[in-house]
Amino acid sequence: MKNVLITGGAGFIGSNLALKLLKKGFTITVLDNLSEQIHGVNPEKNSPLLRSIENKVTFIKGCVTSRNDWMEALKNQDVVVHLAAETGTGQSMYEIEKYNSVNIGGTALMLDILANTKHSVKKVVVASSRAIYGEGRYLVPSTGQYVYPEARMEEQMLKGDFNVSTHGIHELLKLVPTDEQSKIHPTSVYGITKQVQEQMVMLVCKSINIAAVAFRYQNVYGPGQSLSNPYTGILSIFSSLIKSGKSINIFEDGEESRDFVFIDDVVDATILGIEMDEANNEVFNVGTGVPINVLTVVKSLINCYGASVGYKVSGNFRLGDIRHNYADLTKIGSRLGFQPKVQFEEGIKEFANWVNKQNVSLGDSYEQSIDEMKNKGMYK
Repeated sequence: MKNVLITGGAGFIGSNLALKLLKKGFTITVLDNLSEQIHGVNPEKNSPLLRSIENKVTFIKGCVTSRNDWMEALKNQDVVVHLAAETGTGQSMYEIEKYNSVNIGGTALMLDILANTKHSVKKVVVASSRAIYGEGRYLVPSTGQYVYPEARMEEQMLKGDFNVSTHGIHELLKLVPTDEQSKIHPTSVYGITKQVQEQMVMLVCKSINIAAVAFRYQNVYGPGQSLSNPYTGILSIFSSLIKSGKSINIFEDGEESRDFVFIDDVVDATILGIEMDEANNEVFNVGTGVPINVLTVVKSLINCYGASVGYKVSGNFRLGDIRHNYADLTKIGSRLGFQPKVQFEEGIKEFANWVNKQNVSLGDSYEQSIDEMKNKGMYK
C-alpha cells in the first residue's frame, strides 16, 4: 500500500507526516484548502508548511466539503490519512455550523464516496482527539472506583474553584491516565465533532471492508507549528507573546494540565497505523503519558527564551475547557510497540530553538480572539 492521500496534508501534522512517508518510499497526494487561519495570507507564496512539501507531493488545493475534490483526490489511493479539520476548541463553541460542516460533513462525504463508488482504498486512518474524552479519568481513593467528572460549572469557577467533582462524592479525586475504554463525554463542539468523525469512520469502514484506525492525539507541538493562529496550541500562543515582549495571562490557577506530545512521535505513531495490520479496526491514544501544568509550560518557555516578560495567574477561564487529561499508552505500546521518544524537557527546547529563528508576531489576532469569546459569553 504505497499510495497515500493525506487530507490537511499541508498542515502541521500532515506536512511532517508526508515528508517522513516520502523518505520511506510512499507516493503522497495532499488535499488541503490552505486555510488563512493556519497558513496566513497568500499561502501559495508565504506558507512554510506548504513550501516544505512543494514539488514533492501531488498537491490538490481543495476542500473536504467538496465531492468533486474528494473524487479527484481518491483516485488510485491505497490509504487515506484524514487529518483535515477545524481544530479550535474555544472557537468551535460559536463557529458551530462551520465545525460541523467540515469535521462531520467532510468525513461523511468521504465515507459516502467510499461506500458508493469504485475505488482502491484499503485503509483509512483518522485523526481523532483527546477532546472526545472531555475531562480525564479519576480515581476515588477510598473506594478504588473510576469516575469521569462532568464539565465544571460557571458559578463554581467564578468563585476560583477550578477542581473537578462528581455528584455524591465528597473527597478529593485522584487524577489517573485516561485509557481508550474511558467514558467519552466531550465538553466542546470540537470534541463532539471529533467523536462523531471517529465513530463514523470506525463503523462505516468495517461495513464496507476497509480497515480503519483512529488515533486520539493529545496536545501536539513542535517546530513548524503555526505561530500566528490564535486558536492553536498554548505553546505557540505563549511563545508569540513572550517574543513580542507581552505579559502572559495564565487562565484559572495555572494548575490545569495537558499531555504535550512532540510532532515526531505523532508522525511515528501514525505511520505504525498505516503499516501495521495490528492497528486495523482499533483506536489508540497518542501522547507521552505525562501531564504538564500550564504554569510549568510558561516558566519553561520564559527560561528557554531567556526572556524577562511577566506572567499573571488571573483566574480567567473559558467555558468548555477541561481541567486535566493525559493519556494511558498501554494499548498502543502493547499492540504497535509505540513509545514516545521525546519528553517535554527536550521537546520544549527544540521547539524554542526553532521559534528563535522565526519572525514571530500574533499581531492583534490573539486579543481579537479573546474579545470574540468575551462577546460570545465564553470567556470569563
